[in-house]
Amino acid sequence: MKTTQTAGGRTRAVIYCRISQDRTGAGLGIDRQREDCEALARGNGWEVVETYVDNDISAYSGKKRPGYEQMLADLEDGTATIVVAWHTDRLHRSPTELERYISISERRGVSTHTVQAGQLDLSTPSGRMTARILGAVAKQESEHKGERVARARRQKALAGEWMGGIRPFGWGMPTDEMRTVADRKTGEERLEPVLDMMRAVPEEAEALRYWTDEILSGGSIRSLVKWCADKGVTTTRGNPVTHTDMRDMLIRPRNAGIAVYRGEEVGRGQWEPIVDEAKFRAVVAILTDPGRIVNRGAQPKWLGSLLYECGRDACGQGVTVTQSGGRRYPSYRCPTGHGGGRRAEIVDQYVEDTIVERLSRPDAHELLEPVADGVDVAGLQAEAEQIRRRMKDLGGLFGAGQLELGPFTEGMDTARAQLEGVTQQLARAATRDPLVGLVGAPDVRKAWKALDLERQRNVLRALVTVTLKTPRPGRMPDGGYFDYDAVQFVWKRGQAVPS
Repeated sequence: MKTTQTAGGRTRAVIYCRISQDRTGAGLGIDRQREDCEALARGNGWEVVETYVDNDISAYSGKKRPGYEQMLADLEDGTATIVVAWHTDRLHRSPTELERYISISERRGVSTHTVQAGQLDLSTPSGRMTARILGAVAKQESEHKGERVARARRQKALAGEWMGGIRPFGWGMPTDEMRTVADRKTGEERLEPVLDMMRAVPEEAEALRYWTDEILSGGSIRSLVKWCADKGVTTTRGNPVTHTDMRDMLIRPRNAGIAVYRGEEVGRGQWEPIVDEAKFRAVVAILTDPGRIVNRGAQPKWLGSLLYECGRDACGQGVTVTQSGGRRYPSYRCPTGHGGGRRAEIVDQYVEDTIVERLSRPDAHELLEPVADGVDVAGLQAEAEQIRRRMKDLGGLFGAGQLELGPFTEGMDTARAQLEGVTQQLARAATRDPLVGLVGAPDVRKAWKALDLERQRNVLRALVTVTLKTPRPGRMPDGGYFDYDAVQFVWKRGQAVPS
């Protein structure tokens, strides 16, 4: 075979090193491969002109390997005619990749030498056959390894063990044990404490409970994101909490002590839950409701924006606040122009006074929704646990190869449907009435003022429909010009009308 030689007559060679998983980031596996490959090159009198490295990248995963791609480009340019690797499976485990490598080797007369598998002369039919056989064996090993890893991870999930990855918000108390980690960019090593993933971080657990109660009381994700920004609360990576981050943290089953594998609940974890399961189910039901109204524009700045209705000729459209045409103050107006404008601050104050007066009455407790509506929370939780246990058993049988895919899928689909029904019932039991916190308060107006605008709007939605009729012209009997009789209330709860 023709070889590329240096000016001194030595054959030029390149080295390729790869390791699939570098848990510490120290690159020790790469270093060992490089040392063995360099020793092989020295023993054969080859001059190593380049070394290519792909650390923590699997050849079987299909991810792009920068070092490998650069080596192929250099081989095309005639950089060398010898490739040295620790084993053929370090080069490729995909038949497609192998055929591309063979094509380049044929065109450029490249010979492959490995520390463990010897020489592969891909310029000959027998060498190519050997390479293809080794590639098929390597692919089979990768597939079996993938199956073993998947089964092991499932078993860990079924046992309620931590599956690894980014630390979830709420868990990971530092222990006295230390471990060495290396920065993936700089390679510098440092010591950091080992985290106990079964123990909750008190401050983060308290935040999760607060967020859960806020959502159940009618709060929004947007308001919680703002709360995090005001309090300096970040994700476990130290980044500002986004809308997506907040939603993901709230609907994470781990909050309620539930173990998950590949997105499916598989049973109870071995950690103490932070959030009561009924509350967790309710939050999930609220945030995943297809009919849930999310941010569709600017945040309302007035109590009745799009909630007060136009009363002209049964129009019924939600009014908005405008301040156009040189007017001195914002006014509620129907988008169609019905009925002129009503001064926004006066309308809102009147509605607030009316709601506060109604909630201050001795019979205000009659306005509250029935607690849990007769839902047997304990019974539902026991039923849910039985369903999860059945799902766990199905998963165990499938993982052990004792159950075929068809029966496994059918059984899991049935169990998931049953669990969804139980979840909806639990959600009813945990969702908080927005009037809770106002009814029975020593000072209802003070409690109302303590609510943010969004919570006040939720109370308005739940309690009363406000319609703005066309006001009477001229001075009113009280001496002013605002027609309070044109603001009409239809109560959604209770029968009493404020006097």
